[in-house]
Amino acid sequence: MSEPKTVDWSVLDRLIAVIESRRGGDPASSYVAKLLAKGRSKLAQKVGEEAVETAIAAAEGDAAAVTQESADLIFHLLVLWAEMGVGPDDVLKALEEREGRSGLAEKAARGSE
Repeated sequence: MSEPKTVDWSVLDRLIAVIESRRGGDPASSYVAKLLAKGRSKLAQKVGEEAVETAIAAAEGDAAAVTQESADLIFHLLVLWAEMGVGPDDVLKALEEREGRSGLAEKAARGSE
């Protein structure tokens, strides 16, 4: 296994700030405002579409497409989080709470397959 690369995660902070600044903006001039204006259901659908596109690219073995589709997925997920009032700290806390637990045990505790 290769050494993990150092990544500047501050790009997510900047993107989150942009998303927050576009809340309530003009849907004609802001893609984020347009997504938010369509409502939660449409936004959730968009996240699902991006997830499927990422999975298809992975199934096809196209690493470049996985990279681009993953970026789209993360962007739309961040917009959904903003709409839902969920922040990265909330998600990281949930991951931290799961840390050290078997994935199989975690799924069993939630009643997932």
